[in-house]
Amino acid sequence: MGETRPVRILLADDHALVRRGVRLILDNEPDLSVVAETADGAEAIARARVERPDLAILDIAMPRLTGLQAARELSRLLPEMRILILTMYDNEQYFFEALKAGASGYVLKSVADRDLVEACRAAVRGEPFLYPGAVNALIRNYLERVAKGDDPPGRAITDREEEVLKLVAEGYSSKQIADVLFISVKTVERHRANLLHKLGLRDRLELTRYAIRAGLIEP
Repeated sequence: MGETRPVRILLADDHALVRRGVRLILDNEPDLSVVAETADGAEAIARARVERPDLAILDIAMPRLTGLQAARELSRLLPEMRILILTMYDNEQYFFEALKAGASGYVLKSVADRDLVEACRAAVRGEPFLYPGAVNALIRNYLERVAKGDDPPGRAITDREEEVLKLVAEGYSSKQIADVLFISVKTVERHRANLLHKLGLRDRLELTRYAIRAGLIEP
């Protein structure tokens, strides 16, 4: 944590009321300052490119790109920036995905008033912050893997294919998807074709149903 200026924070959550409450918690601390707010993952990436914050706090369930998808991209673009996931989901799958995506910590919204400030300071120090249930999950997962002598199987689709899948399911055109992800329309179409082939699906409707089952969008 710098001695001369507060930690500069980017806050991304699609609910304005949540952002307002989180901002009140953070701005009440002299060493923390929210410098940008966004309502979706894609906008979070765009603002982070401009603002270069020290820390990004990301919700999981957001339009266009989820917080986990944004975290993966931000980890590549700004590896020196710390990332916290702030979520309502007390869910082991999301917790492990957050760690793989480059997050320094996982904080539940239900106890944000208690844990968030500590989590921010820990992240900036380069230390992990995990709520007690997550610590238990991490230990249990490790012990299970040791007992089996193997690692969990990889996902069927790539990170980029997952990003395309979410946007297709939300009704975006290939051109709009290309603009959000900074790739060509041709590349979008290739990813869409790969998704249909890998998942054994036929059309956008089936892709949308798959995205709902995978928790990428809400029904």
